[in-house]
Amino acid sequence: MVGVRPGARTAAAVGAGAALAVSIPLFVPTASADGKAATPAEAAVAAARWGAGELTADGAVPGLAGTPDWGLSIDTLIGLEATGAAPADAARITATLKTHVRDYNSADAWGPKGQRIAGATAKLLYAAVITDSDPAKFGEYDLRQETLDLIAGPEAGLENGRVKDKVTAPATDNSNTFGQSLAVLGLARSGEVPQNTVDFLLDQQCASGGFRLFPYAFGGGKVTGDCDAQGADAVLDPDSTAMAVQALLAAAGAGAEGAGAGAEKGADWLAEQQAADGALGGSGPTAAANSNSTGLAGQALAATGREEAAAKAAGWLVKHQLTKADGGKAAAEAGAVAYNDESLKSARDEGIEEFQRDQWRRSTPQALLGLAQVPLGEIGTTDPDPGPGPGEDPDPSTTPDPTGTPDPGASPDPGASPGPGGSTDPSGTPGPDPSDSAPAGGPASGTTGGNAPDAASGPGGSLAATGADILPWAGAAGALLVAGYATHRFAAIHRKGRTS
Repeated sequence: MVGVRPGARTAAAVGAGAALAVSIPLFVPTASADGKAATPAEAAVAAARWGAGELTADGAVPGLAGTPDWGLSIDTLIGLEATGAAPADAARITATLKTHVRDYNSADAWGPKGQRIAGATAKLLYAAVITDSDPAKFGEYDLRQETLDLIAGPEAGLENGRVKDKVTAPATDNSNTFGQSLAVLGLARSGEVPQNTVDFLLDQQCASGGFRLFPYAFGGGKVTGDCDAQGADAVLDPDSTAMAVQALLAAAGAGAEGAGAGAEKGADWLAEQQAADGALGGSGPTAAANSNSTGLAGQALAATGREEAAAKAAGWLVKHQLTKADGGKAAAEAGAVAYNDESLKSARDEGIEEFQRDQWRRSTPQALLGLAQVPLGEIGTTDPDPGPGPGEDPDPSTTPDPTGTPDPGASPDPGASPGPGGSTDPSGTPGPDPSDSAPAGGPASGTTGGNAPDAASGPGGSLAATGADILPWAGAAGALLVAGYATHRFAAIHRKGRTS
């Protein structure tokens, strides 16, 4: 059962408007061998609880290096808030984040003081909103104001409204659509969202409906105007589109002009990219079907009322979740969701090796979003009932029919940015989160002072590490170019899109 959270200060408007009409599909469950029923909602809870089990004693999720990955920790938090699976763990992550804001959104611990990472700042603001924390006093920081301070004004010309990294030369601005979407979400849900910020996000949408990850041609770094002005060089990215669609829904609920139409157009484009089996891939080297892209897209499709497409995405994701019944040598990892077919087979045949665990930590939170199907604009506005706790937890050991019929009489059971998400490099390893970036010369992924997961780690620590590894801010858990991972921004596109 889901109850409205009395203290949720942000989303009355988000849930009110027609643009935010959300239909959350549930499958008619199929019976497993032991008689238990499995639904995407149950699978989402199992995924969230598996993620909670990956927390260290200090309330963070470790990156590949074993040190806290703050973006990935927020991804895990988003899943916990969406499902209500482990309230105490969600509270623990929140408390830890409040004391590590500058370790995530700045280079203060290891570089020139005063620099700010736009995607990480926006992701922290979103985390404050969904946990019903005060965005103006998250620990010692006013995250709403810090995000507003990063918005370029009319004097910036084509960049008017862009939520930009604040950097010191020779570092460059690597802010992208993931971070822009998180900023729009956080601002819309914590007060007014500036129209120019929404307009800049809409500029990233091409006429076909898809969104690009960066507001410029790869290798350039100079904003080219709107997406269509970039012409054939524009690479449309499903992960970025899924994030933008949900941000625009929240903006529409807050009264922003043009946002609702943009969200619908983006959702139509996403539906066109979906394969017959329900899966989606990212862009560039992450174009193959993966759970990060499928999770984010499924969430966006559900948020815009495209129930059949969302149900197909959820069906594909359930088939890629480890269960006690069919997990093979990885049965003890029940609840975790594989990045792709290869990862699933490897886990069943050989178990999950320690060096592979980072990929699972990144794919599971974003896959969860497509299972729970609670929009990013709605997470934190309700108190979901996750069902029996550990010890009596139902085992989602069956796969619902991907074309299952939604149950109109069922109560929605939540779950979701930048998300996280993300894609993986050609080798199948999720890459860094596009929303995170760190100044060049910064700490390696997962270090306390930085935000960039190691390239081998997977979709870098954020809600959705979709898109590309683009930061000269080497080391940030989101869009950071990790040595050996890629030579140019798009090559570094991490498998899923998660953003900060």
